[in-house]
Amino acid sequence: MRRFFYTVNNDNADVSPLPKLGELSLGSNIEVTDSIVHHWCRVLRANIGDQGILFDGFGGEYKVELQTISKKNATATLLAHISDDRTAPTITQIGLVMSRGERMDYAIQKATELGVTAIQLLSSHHGEVTLKPAQVEKKLAHWQQVAIAACEQCGLNRPPLILAPQSIKEWLSNAKTEIAVSSVVSTLSRDPYYQVLKNAANLCMQMSVPAAGQPATPNALYDVLKQQTPYIKLLIGPEGGLNGDECKQAESIGFEPWQIGTRVLRTETAPVVALATLHALST
Repeated sequence: MRRFFYTVNNDNADVSPLPKLGELSLGSNIEVTDSIVHHWCRVLRANIGDQGILFDGFGGEYKVELQTISKKNATATLLAHISDDRTAPTITQIGLVMSRGERMDYAIQKATELGVTAIQLLSSHHGEVTLKPAQVEKKLAHWQQVAIAACEQCGLNRPPLILAPQSIKEWLSNAKTEIAVSSVVSTLSRDPYYQVLKNAANLCMQMSVPAAGQPATPNALYDVLKQQTPYIKLLIGPEGGLNGDECKQAESIGFEPWQIGTRVLRTETAPVVALATLHALST
């Protein structure tokens, strides 16, 4: 059954706010959002009576049935609530230095499939991408949509937040405490589920190039993963690696090196390997 993200966003004064799905009773009719109308009704040629799944990120999902379809609009009836929660047992925020084109899309897509909670976009000394202020909202919306599309495909019903770019120095110094996201998920970002991202992590790790004399895995990792809902931050640098000052700053605030294997991973591969390893160790 097709799954679609039902965007709840009441921060735009020009758009009437949509209710959260959980605020509606079963049997209610809802206006289907423009993106769902386009994808479900136009691209996939859905018909009246077809059923699908909607989720808004606030927990669980809903089975719905199309009731009306016009050129620009569609309505659906809420049939049943499905309380399945497919979030990962570990809260994870990845500080990821931005890369170009499809490599960044791939990293976000696969990290989403593996249950990441948030991806903090970073710029660094050796990074390939530094966004101009006029580019930020467009790129942020694109990468957030990549994550949402991955959720629709994989079954995750709480999309990861893609956080507005910062320099590594700003992120490590915790200079900004607000959660800055695309307008697409601005309302969702204030849900209590995501507020843990403002807290101190139980463990901070830096994906490290294999080096002699360093432990492969921080000793604290296994104990942290035994906690009920551990919160782990990961720092992943660019293809050229972090420079000396960035490494020293990370180390000074408690980021421990984490080596997975004896090979050097690409920046788009490292999130996949790290999250898959955390998942395996926590099960």
